[in-house]
Amino acid sequence: MSNAYTDVVAQRIAARDQRYVLPEGDGRAANGTPQMLRQHFTVGGEARTLQALAWSDYVGRILEVPVTRGQVARGFFGELDTYVFKDLVFLDSRTDPVCQRRTNARISRDAVRDYVFHVAVEGVIETVTGLQQRKADQFMPGILALDMGQPMQMLRPSRARVLAFFVPRAMVEAEILDAPAIHGRVVTYTTPLTRLILDQVVTLCRQLPQLSDAEAAQAIRTCVQLIIAAFGKQARLAEGARAAASAALRSQIQRYIQANLGEETLTPDSVLRQFAIPRPTLYRMFEHEGGLGAYIRHCRLREAANELVRSPKVVVTEIAYGLCFSSASDFIRAFRRFYGMTPQDFRMQALLRDLEQF
Repeated sequence: MSNAYTDVVAQRIAARDQRYVLPEGDGRAANGTPQMLRQHFTVGGEARTLQALAWSDYVGRILEVPVTRGQVARGFFGELDTYVFKDLVFLDSRTDPVCQRRTNARISRDAVRDYVFHVAVEGVIETVTGLQQRKADQFMPGILALDMGQPMQMLRPSRARVLAFFVPRAMVEAEILDAPAIHGRVVTYTTPLTRLILDQVVTLCRQLPQLSDAEAAQAIRTCVQLIIAAFGKQARLAEGARAAASAALRSQIQRYIQANLGEETLTPDSVLRQFAIPRPTLYRMFEHEGGLGAYIRHCRLREAANELVRSPKVVVTEIAYGLCFSSASDFIRAFRRFYGMTPQDFRMQALLRDLEQF
């Protein structure tokens, strides 16, 4: 390790063996929520000639990263966000072209035996595994499985953003028969389940920095369960994975509904056409709301309540028609049933509350 690194990077590299370790405890914070450690690492503040070396030193705990003369001369872009849970680690890395290896020699020197599932969000991953030098090209979108107990070489030939889910060996092998055989394999988004994974991963990328620890834990675990199910190639999802799939699909449908509240074409039938799932399955998913039709209506009423407060000068009739109610009277009756008061009274109460705060 070079002594010329900045103090922050030098300290991170010196403590690299501890970066996947949570503070002592049972994996939960004092309030009972899942405990999580968030870390950010970047070589952007290093001298240009040291950037690639700093990256190599930092990830060198589990991988060998050869540094080329060109990387030293040109500089190197590398950033890594790490989210550590008691039994899972999630990484979001952005790098310039780079080669990373896990050799038999490296494997013999550490105890890392997790399975790692890589998702190429941007760029390409070219991976060679096994004695037969099996090559797997991972173009976006796709998921690559690696067994950290087996050798591999991964090349990113262009700038890339890659997500990595480190999953305990026991968790994967409990769900997948002959799990070591998935090493180097890629699943593509060609089935309803894998397309659902893509949606979950994209949402995770966009929302993760703003999520609470509990929300982040749930989102990451949902992705892991879905990925394990996809690689298991099971005719039926295990109970936990099936629940994760249902939760993910429900979230996807909810986002679609929220984005289309102002469209007259938004109906239970249009949702069925959009997501191509059985009608009974869709009804059960929103049964506690009285069915999908009732859920859509409730969402429109909630949005109407928000609009009444946000835009006090917009007349009630305009809000009603903007959210596809057939008439102002229909809207007022529905609003009164849902909130126990008329839209006008709801707006007036909100205005009075605002005045009391001054």
